[in-house]
Amino acid sequence: MRKRRVILVLTILFLLLAGGPAWVLLSGQASMRGDWNTATRHSAGIAPDPAKTREAVVQVYAARAFSWRGVLGVHTWIAVKPANARAWTTYQVIGWNVMHGGKAMATRQEAPDRYWFGNRPEIIADLRGEGVEAVIRDIDRAARAYPYNDTYTVWPGPNSNTFTAWIAREVPGLGLDLPPTAVGKDWLGATTVAARAPSGTGFQVSLYGLLGFTAALEEGLELNVVGLTLGVDPLDLALKLPGVGRLGPDWGHAAHAEDRS
Repeated sequence: MRKRRVILVLTILFLLLAGGPAWVLLSGQASMRGDWNTATRHSAGIAPDPAKTREAVVQVYAARAFSWRGVLGVHTWIAVKPANARAWTTYQVIGWNVMHGGKAMATRQEAPDRYWFGNRPEIIADLRGEGVEAVIRDIDRAARAYPYNDTYTVWPGPNSNTFTAWIAREVPGLGLDLPPTAVGKDWLGATTVAARAPSGTGFQVSLYGLLGFTAALEEGLELNVVGLTLGVDPLDLALKLPGVGRLGPDWGHAAHAEDRS
């Protein structure tokens, strides 16, 4: 009887882990085809125009990763615009920079809401108003201190989502709840097994990004298995599923977009 229960639990766990990515693939939400050179990188038109927006703004974006990676997860990046600045600055980790002998972290002045090689981005955090200038300074400081700037590994990390999670842990004012599809967000390093949750509202334990657990007010309860996240957010009545992402009402999640003034 005990053996049957173990088999049943393992079967359910497998279906939960594999079912989401399979649905994403079959539903066409992530394309297995494409060419880096021809995929669009134009602005999605969802970021504030810096010529018209005087206040300081921080936005965090996520878009489906390119090619097969998009079945499992997203690429995330951070964009900032200080008060009265005429341009946006983006911070992100890009794998091919390392492959060509460069540094993983790239800082650029560019449109913050560009398609990620054919995949439309969405805003997962939006901070404005009082106190945001300090957050921008902290983001820049943390980005320049990123400890894995010479390394990039698609799975389990460090990757682009490891970078965004690192910034979030170093900048509590960001209050970032990364989506469950941000594969690599739970990679804490080769020797670190415990840390604050990215939102700063709880803690997490992770063994090399392959097996771990997060408990936080913002993230809720998350189980990380081989880099994939299963979870529940009781405060927002939401489920978190591998590949699919977050399922539930938007009222709590939308709090990230509130004006801080």
